[in-house]
Amino acid sequence: MNNAQDLSYPEIREAVQKLCAQFPGAYWQSMDRDRSYPTEFVNALTQSGFLSVLIPEHYGGSGLGLAAAAAVLEEIHRSGGNGGACHAQMYTMGTLLRHGSVEQKEHFLPKIASGELRLQAFGVTEPTSGTDTTRITTFARREGDHYVVSGQKIWTSRAEHSDLLVLLVRTQRRDEAARPSKGLSVLLVDMRDVLGNGLTIRPIRTMLNHGTTELFFDEMRVPAGSLIGEEGEGFKYILDGMNAERVLIASECIGDGRFFIDRAAAYAGERSVFDRPIGLNQGIQFPIARSYIELEAAAGMVDKAAALFDEGKSCGSEANMAKLLASEASWKAADVCLQTHGGFGFAEEYDIERKFRETRLYQVAPISTNLILSHVATHVLGLPKSF
Repeated sequence: MNNAQDLSYPEIREAVQKLCAQFPGAYWQSMDRDRSYPTEFVNALTQSGFLSVLIPEHYGGSGLGLAAAAAVLEEIHRSGGNGGACHAQMYTMGTLLRHGSVEQKEHFLPKIASGELRLQAFGVTEPTSGTDTTRITTFARREGDHYVVSGQKIWTSRAEHSDLLVLLVRTQRRDEAARPSKGLSVLLVDMRDVLGNGLTIRPIRTMLNHGTTELFFDEMRVPAGSLIGEEGEGFKYILDGMNAERVLIASECIGDGRFFIDRAAAYAGERSVFDRPIGLNQGIQFPIARSYIELEAAAGMVDKAAALFDEGKSCGSEANMAKLLASEASWKAADVCLQTHGGFGFAEEYDIERKFRETRLYQVAPISTNLILSHVATHVLGLPKSF
């Protein structure tokens, strides 16, 4: 299937495809079955330089933009793999690269680029705040040359497989801040120093193999030099990471959707029932064709959002719209693909049921569809806020 998206970073796409061919469906099935972390796959991506595409060349990366990172993740998902094991290293770069100090970047970025350190954990959401980020209560108080952190995070994926954690905390109580988005700060935590010494990680088993966890902070002490940017200004810093995350998740959804459409079209052409390929039936053809059209439209919004981000322009609304359109298009493609395969779609060996479960996540995380609709209604259309 040819499409305009394939014209973006063709060399990167081809190289990622070749790498992913070394990790076929059987590999991902075994990871999913055992709830294992795909260490070999992540190591291969790291060694090939794909996880450091956003890191500047003088720190050991490729110095490319978000569109290049999106191409990497899209191809991973189109191949039948899952970038969820490692995509945080890309989207957390927005916070560190744009707001980290020279000392922080010089210390951490070369080690992240080489694979010596993993930056895979993003601690924002809490059990009582959900997507209302300004209501987090995890607090870091300053004591001399340290911050002492107490609180809890939830849905922090890959914490067990990361060395570093980008952590959003309050350094000023919400009711004492000038406005709700003030008084939030970002810490870059080296978890190797605090695990079992103020930090407890508890895995959460879910319907997909996503390595997600709860984090508990009990008087966890981290150096004051862990602070990214200025104290109290962290909310605007993580927005860069959040916008990048939404664009990259959207690109993964595009990859998922193309996986489903590729599989559905191929199966419809080869599966014969009543002495004819089922793809001859418009009841099979039309849903696949419509799904393809919707996915191409979503891909255009993903491209637009990535381009705005790379140009340093405001892209919050576009990133949100890209994520909504792509997540819904991939879910529809998943449903069409499963229906096309019939009973075989539920068999583990076809990879459809695994990818079906995986792509469903993205209408819930990292931001729910309804919250995106609310954002567009109030920030783009000027309608009154309902909360």
